[in-house]
Formats: sequence, structure tokens, C-alpha cells
Amino acid sequence: MPTHLKRYQQANHLHFLTFSCYQRLPYLREPDACTVFESVLERVRKRHQFKVVGYVVMPEHVHLLVSEPELESLSQTVKLLKQETSRRLKAGREHFWHTRYYDFNVFSGGKEIEKLRYIHRNPSTRGLVAGPEDWPWSSYRHYLTGIPGTVEIDSWWTEQIRKRVSWTYAGFCGA
Repeated sequence: MPTHLKRYQQANHLHFLTFSCYQRLPYLREPDACTVFESVLERVRKRHQFKVVGYVVMPEHVHLLVSEPELESLSQTVKLLKQETSRRLKAGREHFWHTRYYDFNVFSGGKEIEKLRYIHRNPSTRGLVAGPEDWPWSSYRHYLTGIPGTVEIDSWWTEQIRKRVSWTYAGFCGA
């Protein structure tokens, strides 16, 4: 693995991130572990003010498609996310996460769609489920139905909800 990776952060791009459990062991195979990861992701998202465009929690790794955080660097935010989930899920293990993570800058709408498809199809490609709709620990169901989950997803659905709330508020205030 390269020791001097060049990361292009603070460039206002989306980032496709991948990080793995220590030695790619399936520490996230249990539903409770996936639920903990989702709840920590949502808390860190709110605290560091970044957008989650897509995600999937796999048994031994995680994929995220996120914006750059407003309050911290992306690397510090990923470090915090990994630390908080590790504290809750480590259960006597010496290590929970592999120390590094993969970061790919997403420059275009086409690449964003490509990465979302990859994220959502990952469980079915691996043979864990028949289709992406059958894997509960991803943003796929939100894109399919618009129903909010544990993690707020920045999508067309979310934008429409925000517009409705803003129209309702404006009407209520007489604006």
C-alpha cells in the first residue's frame, strides 16, 4: 500500500470512501453492529455538517459517498467516525478498523451515479442478498421510496421535503 497518498480535500467535491475492518474480518456481520454504525454515522454527520449521498455497511467494510464536512477536515471526520464506532463495537478486540481508508474524488454527475450504483449493488454482487432492496444497511431503500432512514440522505427526495417544509413555514408566517 502506498505510504504517501495524495488526497484532494477541501476542494468542494463529493468523496467516495471505503474503509475496512481490521484484517477485513467481518466485524459488521451482525445486524446490531450495522445499526450502531448507522447511528454513529448520523450523529457525526450532524455534528460535522456534511452530506451523505449514499452508503452501504458490508460485513467487513463500508462505502460512503459524502460531501466535505463544514466543521472539520474529511480525514478528521473519518477518524472520528471510526473511533466512535470502534468504541461501541470493539468488544475486547485490540483493533476494529484498518487504519487507512480509500478516498476517490467524485467530479461529475456521471461518476456520482456510477459510485451510487456500485454502493447499492455491492451486497447483491457479493451474493449476500438477491437485490439491493433486500439489504437494510444502505441508502438504497431511501432512493427507492423516499422514506427517511437512520441516516439522512442528501437526495432528490430530501430536497423535495425541505422545499415543502419551507413553503409550509413561509405560508404559516405570512411571508
